[in-house]
Amino acid sequence: MALITCKNLKLGYGGRAIIDGLNFEVNSGDYLCIVGENGSGKTTLMRTLLGLNPLISGEIIFGDGLKKNEIGYLPQQTVVQRDFPASVFEIVLSGFCGKAGLNPFYAASQRKEALANIEKMDIGNLKNRCYRELSGGQQQRVLLARALCATSKLILLDEPVAGLDSKSTEGMYSIIEKLNKRENITVIMISHDISAARKYASHILHVGNEFFFGSREEYGKLKTAEVSGNE
Repeated sequence: MALITCKNLKLGYGGRAIIDGLNFEVNSGDYLCIVGENGSGKTTLMRTLLGLNPLISGEIIFGDGLKKNEIGYLPQQTVVQRDFPASVFEIVLSGFCGKAGLNPFYAASQRKEALANIEKMDIGNLKNRCYRELSGGQQQRVLLARALCATSKLILLDEPVAGLDSKSTEGMYSIIEKLNKRENITVIMISHDISAARKYASHILHVGNEFFFGSREEYGKLKTAEVSGNE
C-alpha cells in the first residue's frame, strides 16, 4: 500500500519554483534514493514531504495511517549541531518529542525503546558519552537512532554519509539496509552516490532538468543506454 503519493508537485522557495510536474509513489517497504545535480531541489523536496516547506501546487497524500509526526528524519548537520553538549541517550530520547504533545516527561516505555534503538545502531557503549565528543560516523548513528524513535514506518535521510570515511560510510549503508529489509522500515534517502543508490535502493527518483522515477533495474538500463548512445 502507498505510504506517500505525490501528484503533479510544484515546489520551491522564495516564490521561485525549482521542481514542477513531479509524480511518484512510495510504497511500504520501499527504499527510494533521490538523486540529481546540486541545486536540483532534492532537499527542498524532502522538506516539503515533511511539511517544513510549503507546497506551491499539487498534492501529497499520506496512506496506511501515516501521520507527519510519525516520520523519522535525519537532516544534514550544521557545525553548531555537531557540537551539541548533550549525552547520546538524551539526543536519542528527544526523538519522541513529536509524540509527547504537552507532556514534558518521557514514559518508561519510551526510555526502553530509545535504549533499544541505540543498541540497533551498535553504539550501546556510547549511551552516556557526550555527543560532541563522538566521531562523525558515531554521531550519524546517534541521529539515526533518534529518527527511529519517531517512527516504525518511514525514515527520511538527507545525505547520511556526507563527510564520512569509507568504513563509516559502509557501516551506515549496512545499518540502513538492515532497517529496510529486516524491520520493513520504508526509506527515502537523498544521495550523491549513484553506485550506492543502484546497489541498495529498490527505486530511484532523479530530479533535475528531466525526471526519472522507477526501479533501480530500470534506472540501470537507462544509464547503460545513455552511455551507449554517447559512444
